[in-house]
Parts: sequence; C-alpha cells; structure tokens
Amino acid sequence: MPRPKTMPDEDVLKAAFTIMRAEGPEGLTFAALAAKTGLSGATLVQRFDNKARLIQSALVHAWDGLDHQTTELMASVSRTPEGAIALLVGLSGDYGGIDSYADDLRILREDLRDPLLRARGAKWRDVLSNVLDECLAGLPRAAPGLGLLMASQWQGSLLWWSFDPSVPVTAFVEQSLRRFVDAFAQQPMA
Repeated sequence: MPRPKTMPDEDVLKAAFTIMRAEGPEGLTFAALAAKTGLSGATLVQRFDNKARLIQSALVHAWDGLDHQTTELMASVSRTPEGAIALLVGLSGDYGGIDSYADDLRILREDLRDPLLRARGAKWRDVLSNVLDECLAGLPRAAPGLGLLMASQWQGSLLWWSFDPSVPVTAFVEQSLRRFVDAFAQQPMA
C-alpha cells in the first residue's frame, strides 16, 4: 500500500500526542510518527524541522484542545458553586485511569520546560480562575482569588487520588471539591 502524500497537521499532531502519551516525550521520534501516520520521515522533518519543534507543536495543539474543552464547559455551567464543581469534574474526566494520569505527568514536564507552553498554562490558569471566581462569588466567605484557590484544590485532589486510585477520579474530585465549597459556604464567625 502506498504512503499517503498528505495529511492535515491536526491529524499529524494528534498522532504525535498519542505517541507522547504512550511512550513519553522521548518516544516521539520522526520515525515513530512516520510509522503511525504513514507519512515519510522526510515529509515530517520538512513540516516540523526538529524534534523540539515537533514536541512543542503537539503540545500547543493539545493546549488548543484543552482551551476548547474549557470554553465549552464554561458555557454549559451555571455561575454557582455547583457550576464550579461541574466544570472541574468535567475537566477531570479525560484523565482516565492512573496509568494515563501518570503518563500525562511525563508530558507536563515538557510544558514546564518550554516558555511558550508555560505561558499557555498561565493563560489557562487565569481563564479558569476567573470563571471559578464568578461561580463562587455568592458564597458567604468568598474573597478575591478564591477561584485560584479552588483550582489549586482541584489539582491537589488529582494528585492525592493518584496515590490511591481505588475510586473513579471524577468521584474523588467531586467529593474533594464539595468539601472545599462547604468550607466557604459557612457563615463567617463573628
């Protein structure tokens, strides 16, 4: 069967990210991507120049997907504490089991090493924190920055879940976030 002569970048980058999730960033080579896509290694080198640019392009594409998913979820939830919980539980569903979560942590290392990707993470943090602030504004103990605090609680709950993944990640995250919201829903002490 002849090799395909062309493939949209989106499909190539999805394949690259799939390889990274399965094999780690070090497993993403032009040869591995050529085998996965059927494109020639030379074609892939022409598109991406080098491995560093290929990894960056795959991760930028992944950030684009996360931004899109976040935007869709933000549009679907009410601006209430329940909406904040639903948003973060919805974002947790893609982690799957412990193996895929652990594999994603290997990829996060690449995000932290690259200034462009760190900037994407910072931008996403700000968008997420702002909508969480909107959702939590009606709580009796709400204060500026509560959205970032809730996002931090969410990320921490993912990590704590990973040490004992005996329940589905979404159930663990939801329980953790409900306790967080309950702590801020109580009237302040006089």
